[in-house]
Amino acid sequence: MSDLFVDSWGSGVPVILVHGSLATGADEWEAQRPLADEGFRLLVPDRRGYGRSPPARGEDFLVDATDIAGLMGDGAHLVGHSYGGLGALFAAARRPDATLSLTLLEPATFALGQHDQAARTLVAEVRRLWDQDLPDEDWVIHFLQLVGSDPEVLSPELIAAAVPLVPVFRQGRPIWESELPLAELESAVFPKLVVSGGHSAGYDAMCDALAERIGASRMAIEGAGHEIQFTGGPLNGALLALWRSIL
Repeated sequence: MSDLFVDSWGSGVPVILVHGSLATGADEWEAQRPLADEGFRLLVPDRRGYGRSPPARGEDFLVDATDIAGLMGDGAHLVGHSYGGLGALFAAARRPDATLSLTLLEPATFALGQHDQAARTLVAEVRRLWDQDLPDEDWVIHFLQLVGSDPEVLSPELIAAAVPLVPVFRQGRPIWESELPLAELESAVFPKLVVSGGHSAGYDAMCDALAERIGASRMAIEGAGHEIQFTGGPLNGALLALWRSIL
């Protein structure tokens, strides 16, 4: 039995919602709770190092992938945001037989899209920030600004809660050093969707490159910057359309 903390909302076809960095599952996916009334069981884990799951020196998307794969049972839809998108991506590649669909919301695939100047600039600026010796509160603000988090969407409470999580993020497996399982995902037959928030040319380029490499549909959902899931209805409608298309 896994020692991971997992919230469960609703009943029906399993869906695993994987949160990004500097947050917990319930923080990131509250706007998706209505999907639990549509015949789906939403499994919302806290990744290791976060929330009520076991502590970790640093987050690791390969460890996340093992945890996610263990939650999939005989089959589940996977949805991953930012760093959590990497864990979902690797889990889908490991267990294509149990993956009903894969949706990635601005995943941290920082090794892709580097033919594009905006993507190269985004990666360079994030890497530069990693090496700066700033107080954690200042580091959080700079990072959220870089990735396009909308301060009108993130409450002061969420930002404050992110500050003590900075060491887990900064000491984690780097997002620009991952060798992604692109061939495995391209050959997989389950539906794939890559979503950007329409706020960053750099993220758009990375999402375009990922979608092309793995044979995914591509969508932009604007209104919440990097935190696409905070749009609520627009994303929920897209997810329902995808999930119901394969029932």
